[in-house]
Amino acid sequence: MTDPLAGRRTTTDVLLEMVASNRAGERVGLYSVCSAERFVLEAAMAQAATDHTLVCVESTCNQVNQFGGYTGLTPAGFRDFVTQVAVETGFDPARVILGGDHLGPHAWRAEPAAKAMAKARDLVRDCVLARYTKIHLDTSMRVGGDPGAPGSPPDDTLVAQRAAELAAVAEAAWGGLPAGSPPPLYVVGTEVPVPGGETAGAGAPAVTTPQRATRTLELTGAAFSARGLGAAWERVIALVVQPGVEFGSDSVCAYDRPKARALVDWLEGQRPLLFEAHSTDYQSAAALARLVEDHFAILKVGPALTHAFCEAVFELEGEERELLGAAGAGLSRLRETVERALATDPGHWRPYAAGESAEQRALAAFGYSDRVRYYWARPDVRAALARLLGNLSARRATAAPPPTLIRDRIGAVIEPYAKACGSR
Repeated sequence: MTDPLAGRRTTTDVLLEMVASNRAGERVGLYSVCSAERFVLEAAMAQAATDHTLVCVESTCNQVNQFGGYTGLTPAGFRDFVTQVAVETGFDPARVILGGDHLGPHAWRAEPAAKAMAKARDLVRDCVLARYTKIHLDTSMRVGGDPGAPGSPPDDTLVAQRAAELAAVAEAAWGGLPAGSPPPLYVVGTEVPVPGGETAGAGAPAVTTPQRATRTLELTGAAFSARGLGAAWERVIALVVQPGVEFGSDSVCAYDRPKARALVDWLEGQRPLLFEAHSTDYQSAAALARLVEDHFAILKVGPALTHAFCEAVFELEGEERELLGAAGAGLSRLRETVERALATDPGHWRPYAAGESAEQRALAAFGYSDRVRYYWARPDVRAALARLLGNLSARRATAAPPPTLIRDRIGAVIEPYAKACGSR
């Protein structure tokens, strides 16, 4: 296959060509891996190496920010971590597209607007300076002091102005990079799922209307223009919309193509840009392919990958118990360690529990929303995982090395995305 970076092309060039090709009718797209879990990154890079493609890895504002986020990583630290994983797996770091997901004031939304936006500006600046290519500007949430009733969304014009404010910071940061550095590409949109996951019930979310999409583009374009960001506006490659897909702890809303037809038809009359679809986790292979065909060509996936990782390591822990015995010395006690972490630090899953029963608590943490993903970076949990892998590797308990089994489980989730994003 042709090397996508041949002829001194950059990842920015590849993304722009993907946009043009998809809008021209090719079933090509980009799946974006939203995770900082090493095993997930290794599996994604293995898939990209097999396909001779690039890999897109994104971090959210909660996960990675200038204060460390829940991973303890800054944007530069995340870049270095992803680069390290690439080098150690033999994957060319130049083939990695770094993206910032939900970059905006969400992590500081309880603070006064001026402080929240100042921190959002710093985050965007740090991401661009860390050579993130794909910048998702998300200012759709209320922050302290916003007018209107509590719980109501902020004014659309204000949202657009704040997005343009962050874009201006990104452009200035890019201008300070060495000459010839590829410019950032932007994703905008107000119909954005909450960073970290929804509390979706049984009903499918409403598909974005053409009228709503038109208003978002018009207001955001005007806000960019008012700040003299015409060149940056031309690098907006995607609009985040709701295609009607979502998942909760125990439910998945599948893509219903006829319901999205009006929105898809609307895009045909717009400038060359794509839709970005969030929460595509657990969609079928056929649904993913239809999404890309319908120009929802940037597919975000994260919890489904760490959910597969979680299943794999807990199954390996079952093998460990069989080998060492229930009371065997040196057991990793991984599940026990994870559950202790959930009990002592419930903030990442408690808001998603529908009740107080043990079953409801377990569903909130270990269901499809995979709230347990917030705990894998903890030193005590990581040490238990290392002990598990060491115990199994020392006893050659499995047909393949345990890390390979874990990556294969994750890879089985990634493969349908790769196929859906491939050319006909």
